[in-house]
Amino acid sequence: MNSKQILELYDQQMRREITYPTTRREETPYVVRHISLEGIQNFVLYSSLSESNADDIIRGEIAYFEKLGRDVEWKVYNHDTPANLKARLAKYGFEVGEAEALMALDIENAPAFLLQSPKVPVRRITDPAQVDEILSVQRKVWAGEDYSDLGHQLKTDLQDRPEILSVYAVIMDGIPVSSAWIYYHPGTQFADLWGGATLPAYRGRGVYSSLLAARTQEARQRGFRFLTIDASPMSRPIVTKHGFMFLDHTYPCLLRLSKTE
Repeated sequence: MNSKQILELYDQQMRREITYPTTRREETPYVVRHISLEGIQNFVLYSSLSESNADDIIRGEIAYFEKLGRDVEWKVYNHDTPANLKARLAKYGFEVGEAEALMALDIENAPAFLLQSPKVPVRRITDPAQVDEILSVQRKVWAGEDYSDLGHQLKTDLQDRPEILSVYAVIMDGIPVSSAWIYYHPGTQFADLWGGATLPAYRGRGVYSSLLAARTQEARQRGFRFLTIDASPMSRPIVTKHGFMFLDHTYPCLLRLSKTE
């Protein structure tokens, strides 16, 4: 499949139709929104608006989430309509985040090295109690970021929904030096890649490629065809080298509505 065909399938399966165990999916004629059952993350995952109705629909969504008293993230893709959707959301108070590249790998056409034994040993993490240790890599690489919500999510999913999540780490010199995870979405052909940070002293040793190979092979064994990742400008050349195709740019647009003391 080419990139256009994969993007069309992604829109259908991962934006319009997908359900999550921790959200309530709500569909209107114009948007698909997800409301957190745990009061954490709420988002508009898909929209189909026109030049004539966009402002009215945006105001309606804002009113809906204002009534809930919850923040909402509207995930915008470059091919969404109208073409100036990001600017319209910004006009109503949404904070438009930096662009990320949606990249996809068709496992049927994956480079051979991703289907071979990893260059360095990779350990699968199944004990939720080890999540904090694994996330120490992210805390060291991205100092100042708060990983408490992510840690809670990974622990909860490993404990309650292990069939949708696999966590991997590379251990060297007795410490985690790189960690990454993959989320599976039953009923779709897609699995999402997350993490992948590596401590600076251990880069250039095939660590990232080994984590990617382990996840690619597991996804293939489980019958998933596509891997996707939201790549930053820094990571896009890396995943391109590993066979990923560019599908579109995405933008997280956040509206803060929750009541704080």
